[in-house]
Parts: sequence; structure tokens; C-alpha cells
Amino acid sequence: MSKFANRSYTKELMDDLHCSGKELEQTLAELRTINWLLGGNRVTTSGIRYLIGKNRQTTHRIADLGCGRGDMALVLKKWGDRHRYSLEITGIDANPHIIALARETIQSKYPEIGFRVGNVFDTQFLDRPVDIQTCTLFTHHFTDEELIRMLCNLKEHTRVGMVINDLHRHFLAYYSIKGLTAAFSRSRMVKNDAPLSVLRAFRRTDWERILRAAGITTYKISWHWAFRWQVICWF
Repeated sequence: MSKFANRSYTKELMDDLHCSGKELEQTLAELRTINWLLGGNRVTTSGIRYLIGKNRQTTHRIADLGCGRGDMALVLKKWGDRHRYSLEITGIDANPHIIALARETIQSKYPEIGFRVGNVFDTQFLDRPVDIQTCTLFTHHFTDEELIRMLCNLKEHTRVGMVINDLHRHFLAYYSIKGLTAAFSRSRMVKNDAPLSVLRAFRRTDWERILRAAGITTYKISWHWAFRWQVICWF
């Protein structure tokens, strides 16, 4: 059977919530560059625009889950300012070392962006419900069963909807990122985790099965370059 037929559950190095230090910082910096170069940011922002169009309130509170060092939170802030959207953004990550880095690199310059340590499986991971939850390159870190649990929990804390931006499990995506990181990356973690992320990623049928099991019936799934799925759910 092809190794692309089913999702891999092999753990990534970054899944260790105790990872920290210079290698982690190098990894997060390289991932930011890869995401920007391959157009991944637009998958998230266009999804948020779609949900805002469905709910034209004055201000939208957004939780960016698995926020890493805060790069997507900053993208959302600048994008919102450019398009005159009033957004209150909080980045959430389960790794306290990553949240400390986000506060140092992003919140110190943009204090209006909040960051907090939180576990998406904890029913109290938010102090109050938000309008929109975003997950960018986050959901592939979990098994199908964990994702179903997570989505069920997120529904209870979300007023408007969710935007999921994650990878398409495809052989071209795998071998392309494997070659790119082998040639240019200086991070052992990136060289290991980037191609493994593709093996842990999704096909459309995976998302349809997971959403159905989580009781989510109003959604749309679309493919975007480069090998990204955009999943928008609304409630």
C-alpha cells in the first residue's frame, strides 16, 4: 500500500511540548518563510473574510490555535488593519516556551495581540468564547480521534465559525518539501518535520469523515496552492 494512502501518526519532533532553544527558534523562522513563499497565509485570511461576510458585527474576536511564535497572529493583525476590520487576536499554544518566544518577538512590538498557554482539549482553554477560531498547519499534529474531540470542544467556544488551513497529503507535496528542506534548511527539526507533516496531512475524504464525526454539517472545503486545504465551518 502507498505510504500516502492513509494518514501517518508518527510524531514530529515539534510535538514535544518541552522543545525549546535555538533550534526551535530556527525552525519557527524557517516555517514562517516557507508558509509565506508558498502562499499559505492567504488560505487563512480569505477564510476569515468569508466568515466576517456572514456575520457583520463591529469587532471579531479571533483565537489563533497552535500559534507558534505568533507569525500568523501578526499576519492577521496587519491584514485586518489594511482592510479596516476590527479584530481582537489571541494566539494560543500548548508549549510555554513557544508562547514566551511569541511574547518576546511579537507582543513586545504589538501589545494589542495577546498570547496565552492553552490546551485545545481543555474545556477551559479560553476565558470566554470567541467569534472565529483559526488553525494554520496545526490540525495535522493530531489523530482523527483527537481531531474529532478537539472540534467538538471548539464548537462550544465559537460563535461564528472556524478556518482550518492545512496540508494536502500528496506525493508531489512530500517530495517537493523533502528536497527543498534538504537543500536549504539549517534545522534538523525542519528537515524531519516538514515532509513528515505531509504524511500526517489530509485528503478531502479525510476532512469529510472527520467533520461528519464531529457533528459539523455546515462547511466548505476547497483546495489552494501550494497543496493546501481550506476548511471553513460556520455555526
